[in-house]
Formats: sequence, structure tokens, C-alpha cells
Amino acid sequence: MTIQYEVQVKQVASFGQVPGPEVFWMSAFDRWLPLITLMGVIRGGGKTILINSGPPLDFVPAMNASWLEFFKDERARMTVTEEQQTLNVLRAMGISPEEVDYVVVTPLQAYAIGNVDLFPNATICLSKRGWIDFHAPKHPDPRRDMAIPSRILTHLVVDAWREGRVRLLEDEETLLPGLHIWYAGTHHRSSMAVNVQTHAGTVIFSDCMFYYDNVEKNHPLGILENLEECHDAYARIRKEAAVIVPLYDPAVLERHPDGCVSRA
Repeated sequence: MTIQYEVQVKQVASFGQVPGPEVFWMSAFDRWLPLITLMGVIRGGGKTILINSGPPLDFVPAMNASWLEFFKDERARMTVTEEQQTLNVLRAMGISPEEVDYVVVTPLQAYAIGNVDLFPNATICLSKRGWIDFHAPKHPDPRRDMAIPSRILTHLVVDAWREGRVRLLEDEETLLPGLHIWYAGTHHRSSMAVNVQTHAGTVIFSDCMFYYDNVEKNHPLGILENLEECHDAYARIRKEAAVIVPLYDPAVLERHPDGCVSRA
């Protein structure tokens, strides 16, 4: 039985601005572009599913320090208002942490995975390919904490793992009826796309695209790890999606000003 899900998006942080070439490959060199962090909230069939969990407040200063070292500019700076804090967002929607059944994380980065320990009953869904790469990378990244903060990593490999609440997803996997997840790559080895069946058609969330223009104009992402994966992912998204949700584009909230992508 296919379920028609209700899909909403909520902002859980702002990235400030980043150099244009980070968003658009080999382009926009003279521009700085705004990015936000969105969390998807999917409900249907008696289940509540989150796409990402927002950044951990205690780790925001470390992320900003890392970005300042990288960008050499204060415009790239994460901020989280009180209204945007993950639990406050969910509380305003009438959702308690205990009611969350699944948290799908894409990619393995602190701003996406940083609050998974807030949901005591949730199964935490990660890309198996990305998980293996994190632990045994071909090219080690000295900034491992920027991917998974130590506190969250301990939670994953000790408490949540012992409780059977960590699920490593294959490159193609149906999590629930009407909710299919596939490996998108492009941005990170852990980047996935989430296809959700709704009354508006298939809604696709992913971090393999930062802006709508990446997919709609077939302009590759600037900060990518694999250009071929990018073209493959964008072609698939254009073919399968009725509604696209780039997880960092401020324009998502312009197209869906109330945060409602599709009602039940």
C-alpha cells in the first residue's frame, strides 16, 4: 500500500553567505550567495520522519571557527535563532522528540546530524557507503569533527547502536511504503536523495543540489566530490520529481512560504 505523505520544510539555521563558486561550478566568482539549512518533516501512515536534525548549538562556534579559517570571511557564518532550534521547531508543530520514528541524515555533516541524540525512539538512517567512507576514507580529512562531532559519534556507535537504532542504507532502499532513498553522491560520499510520495506527486529532498538552478538549469554544484555523479543525480531528479527541495536554498521558503510542500 502506497502512503500519500504530508511534507513540510522548516529552517533550522542560516549559513550566512558563501562564495558563488561553492554553489555553481566554475561560475559566480564575483558573488556571495545566501544559504540556509532546512529540515524536512514527513508524516503519514502513523509515522513521523525527519530529513536531518539541524546543527547542535554547542558546536556552532567550532563550525564558525572552521569556516572562518577556510573562507577568511565573516560572511560565511552559521546562526541559529531561538525559533529555529530543532526542538522549538517541532514543538511549534505539535511534535515531541519521542514521537519521531526516523531521522534520515544527508550528508554526514554536523549541521545535518548534530541533534540526532534528541530523539530517543528514532531509527537513525545513514548512507552505508558514507559511513564506511567516514571510518575508512581513501583521503582522510583532519576535520572529522566537522562531519560527526565526537559526542554524536559516541551516541551512534554506543547507545543508539546497542539499541538497534542505527540503520545503514544501501544505495537504493525503500524505508517505508512510498518513501524511497537512494545514493546521490555529488556533494559528499554520504549524500542521498529522499523520494516521498505525496498528493502533489514525488517530492525529492537532497543536498546534492544547493539551489534550484543546479538541477533546473543543469549547472553542477560547486563544492562537489564527483562531477559524473552530479550529472547522473540531476538527470534522475528531473525525471522522477514533481517537487524538488534543495536542502540549502532560501528560495524553498519562497516557493512554499508556509513551509507546506504537500498536505495529507
